[in-house]
Amino acid sequence: MSYADKVFIDMCRDIIDHGTDTRGEKVRPVWEDGTPAYTIKKFGVVNRYDLSKEFPALTLRRTAIKSCTDELLWIWQKKSNDIHELHSHIWDSWADEDGLIGKAYGYQMGVKHKYKEGMFDQVDRVIYDLKHNPYSRRIMTNIYVHQDLHEMNLYPCAYSMTFNVTKEQRSDRLTLNGILNQRSNDVLAANNWNVCQYAVLLHMLAQVCDMQVGEFVHVIADAHIYDRHVPMIEELIKREPLPAPKFWLNPEIKDFYQFTRNDVKLIGYETHEQIKDIPVAV
Repeated sequence: MSYADKVFIDMCRDIIDHGTDTRGEKVRPVWEDGTPAYTIKKFGVVNRYDLSKEFPALTLRRTAIKSCTDELLWIWQKKSNDIHELHSHIWDSWADEDGLIGKAYGYQMGVKHKYKEGMFDQVDRVIYDLKHNPYSRRIMTNIYVHQDLHEMNLYPCAYSMTFNVTKEQRSDRLTLNGILNQRSNDVLAANNWNVCQYAVLLHMLAQVCDMQVGEFVHVIADAHIYDRHVPMIEELIKREPLPAPKFWLNPEIKDFYQFTRNDVKLIGYETHEQIKDIPVAV
């Protein structure tokens, strides 16, 4: 069975059985009809995935690997805040009349900063350090920029990546590991989407830096299930997990800026039916 399914089932069961219910409290999100969107939540959820063993895509329902890769590249490669540069419509609710989401996500990745070695944006700095200073303990990104929060249409949820390089015994290649810090995670709508995105990112960066992939650690401050999602989650986690798919990344690409969403595939990806019409709180 897929290890990602086991992690997801255990996390959801723990949230529902032992989480904090926010019903009756003052909450910011609302449903389309204007009613408060309450949650059951757990603080400080940490999930670990060994990417050298399998790719962490759920089989309980399908995760659209090309679409989540497209959003990842929109942020990390295009460094864009323009929804017209996305193939999906997942950001439409947070875009203004010009299709912009403010100084959020990709915008922050494109801001250049001064270092001793010169001017870099955050992505180029990560790639530079992985190639030139792989054992540095300072290889990280952060897009939760307080001075710009008032100009962001949505505060960043997944806001920081920390990269750490190790070397396995009897291996002639370095191993790339990463930690994603997330302040908030909608477990049904976005959990495995984010997991797959940053697993893809680690595979891409490892390939262009001539490394192998290691562990991906997902740290969530507030992991929550919305009240209207609970029945959907209960149905989902009753399903029998299937074998994990194999991950394929175009081996010809050696430049991070050359990857496209078509350079990733999940081979042998068998899943249960999709859960449709998931309501999204805004």
